[in-house]
Amino acid sequence: MDTIIGTYECKVDAKGRVLLPAPLKKQLASSLQNGFVLKRSVFQPCLELYPMVEWDLMMKKINKLNRFVKKNNDFIRRFTAGVKVVEIDALGRLLVPKDLVVFASIDKDVVFSSAVNIVEIWDKDLYEKSIDGADVDFADLAEDVMGNLNDDENGIS
Repeated sequence: MDTIIGTYECKVDAKGRVLLPAPLKKQLASSLQNGFVLKRSVFQPCLELYPMVEWDLMMKKINKLNRFVKKNNDFIRRFTAGVKVVEIDALGRLLVPKDLVVFASIDKDVVFSSAVNIVEIWDKDLYEKSIDGADVDFADLAEDVMGNLNDDENGIS
């Protein structure tokens, strides 16, 4: 799967359906036939949309965990809690199941935000708060996370 790019604002209807923006649908075109997995985020009050190929890669990692270690078993259970297989319908809509709508506090406006190889789905107000009101200064965070990388391939680091 290629990197997914962009942030898109959309409306969600009373049934939990949201129309994928055309640029995002185009990027996900190769995944439309295989479907997607929609799940709760581990760290944020949002949802994560995995193309099935990406979900399968994640499951290969998780399947390496020894389930006879209690922490591993607990992690697997919580990581997969609320997981749903979803599809994009012929009109380009994604139906977000009610329990996931509740988890992510989705109301009327949503944001699809690319997160490398998956898409985060946020309630718009919560997304804005997560971007604007971060407890950590982004410059400090960028230095902590990326400051020690040096791949010398592109001259950036």
